[in-house]
Amino acid sequence: MSSCLLLTAALMTPTADPTPEDRAKADEAIHKYLAAEVKRLSERFMDGAKTKAEWEAKRPKLKDQFLDMLGLWPLPEKTPLKPTVTGTLVRGDVTIDKLHFQSKPGLYVTGNLYRPTHHPTNKEGHLRQLPAILYVCGHTNKGRDGNKTAFQDHGMWFASNGYICLVIDTLQLGEVAGKHHGTYNLGRFWWQDRGYTPAGVECWNGIRAIDYLVSRKDVDPDNIGVTGISGGGASTVWIAAADDRVKVAVPVSGMSDLESYVTNKVIDGHCDCMFFINTYQWEWTTALMLHAPRPLLFANSDNDTIFPMDGNRRIIERLRKGYDLLGKKENVEEYVSKGGHDYRPDLRVAIFSFLNKYLKNDTNPVKDADFPKIEGKDLRVFPEDKDLPKDQINDRVDEVFVPKAEVKLPEKKEEFKEWKARLVKKLRETSSRALPSEVPNSDINPPRVSVFKSDVGNGVNSLYPVEDRLQLQITRLSLNPKASNERLLVIMNPDEELETAAKLSEQHLGKVDSISFAWLRGCGGNRWTRKNPPNTIERSLALLGQTADTGRVRDLAALSKSERYQFPSKMFASGRAGIVAAHEAILFPGSMKELVLLDPPTSFRDGPHFLNVGRVLDLPTALGLLAPDVKLTLINAKDPAFDKTAAIYKLAEAADKFERK
Repeated sequence: MSSCLLLTAALMTPTADPTPEDRAKADEAIHKYLAAEVKRLSERFMDGAKTKAEWEAKRPKLKDQFLDMLGLWPLPEKTPLKPTVTGTLVRGDVTIDKLHFQSKPGLYVTGNLYRPTHHPTNKEGHLRQLPAILYVCGHTNKGRDGNKTAFQDHGMWFASNGYICLVIDTLQLGEVAGKHHGTYNLGRFWWQDRGYTPAGVECWNGIRAIDYLVSRKDVDPDNIGVTGISGGGASTVWIAAADDRVKVAVPVSGMSDLESYVTNKVIDGHCDCMFFINTYQWEWTTALMLHAPRPLLFANSDNDTIFPMDGNRRIIERLRKGYDLLGKKENVEEYVSKGGHDYRPDLRVAIFSFLNKYLKNDTNPVKDADFPKIEGKDLRVFPEDKDLPKDQINDRVDEVFVPKAEVKLPEKKEEFKEWKARLVKKLRETSSRALPSEVPNSDINPPRVSVFKSDVGNGVNSLYPVEDRLQLQITRLSLNPKASNERLLVIMNPDEELETAAKLSEQHLGKVDSISFAWLRGCGGNRWTRKNPPNTIERSLALLGQTADTGRVRDLAALSKSERYQFPSKMFASGRAGIVAAHEAILFPGSMKELVLLDPPTSFRDGPHFLNVGRVLDLPTALGLLAPDVKLTLINAKDPAFDKTAAIYKLAEAADKFERK
């Protein structure tokens, strides 16, 4: 059976899901597209720097971009840490302080500080400053004890060998718990809109932990190391890249590359704290090069399914190339342990030896950690539930960590044009960088066409290739056989049914001679498989600086240039699809003259989703940017939020082009 016949069958029964064959084709197409994007971005290591001078010129801007992709630019205010020790244990040569600090007001970080019981002194009797280790934890669920208790042997080893070591809990598995799994299985794709990733929280908590360490009289501020495994390995990368005070970094099984994460779908094994939002479409290893040329041990295991060796090999080769370019090839080393995703004696010895070499100038052999276990409850910072802080924001930090944009309207009508231009420019730079300034039209290859009959009219179905292996589907219904001019384009939501959309358009706009329905990428017969968890495609797109809805904007822009299709100037859509259409008109002005939007969402939180859009503007403001060129009608839009849209149309002297029903 041909693909055209399969599509015809699907359209004859508009309530049906895509056939298994169509779903398989859509899955193949989107994964090939993702792999092609990975290949393109993988050529951008070090932003293309070929010399030391080029890298040094690029690095300051790249560091700002990196912080931005973590939701940390501009850097948050360093508010008082309020460090508090709630208890102390003595275990022979090691003393352990149970402490917490606030990296932001109400954002509690719980940790255990391991230090020598008999701290060495200098000739004057003052405490000698010791090198310090920030140990950041992996994903080990120890409940109320916090995951720091799972890594106590590392703290004990460091303190027994002349270090101060602070082991801090993560957000997801700490004593005062938040969430790491927003887009993995909680459906919080609005994290992408806000430019929020828990990786940013873990990085910021690490930066503030270093602030605490260097404030201590017993810590040498020029000898700070960071290490951790798994999620702690990822946090080691973030902190070492962001904070130049880190002299030595040892990420352990904590970072792979885009080819592993996206092409090979290793992203499925990881939660959101492992990733920054790749707004600037970086090659992934570039982040770790921000630590260069300071000493780095890239440590892994040879049978680790979530950090596979092919990715590790690509990364270490890039790192060696980068360090060599900077004239410090001796400062980057690799260690590979035999086994799965875990610590083993040889791996720990390699880590300890490397840190000793660069923080203490000590190359003597070391022994593995071997200490009596301390009960987790004895290491708690907050012993009982009643002791947990009432002012904590950890469980809602995703709501407040990245500031929302607060857009003020211009005071004078004469200022509107410049105000709008600034916002559109910022929207392109912050939220829509993946979109080209000019989108090629959809006439590159002729569409595949089939005809069909349905209960709502006779029609023609066309598949337009729009980008690489992706395509959009246009379903055209001729309701009046004698009509020759198309009058309306309906933008479809991913799971919306043809019959429902046709009835809604007739209900609100009356009968028209001809209607076209646009099924953009991932919609209609082009729907790819979605599983929650792990939301593979939607999460992979963010690692490439995109979202599915950004791609849909691109599809609509390509369709608007089609000479074959003859793009109509009036559009109708419900819910999220209408905001996709509005976004296209804002970023690619000229083709749309009128938009009728049914049941508009009041916030990007409800979709559609665009990276960082909440850091630029709110949804009612975005709709206002259609003024003065697009006539806008909002149906079922009584929410006061849309008063702002009305005010913007008035400022643009286009109040007659805005209507609410």
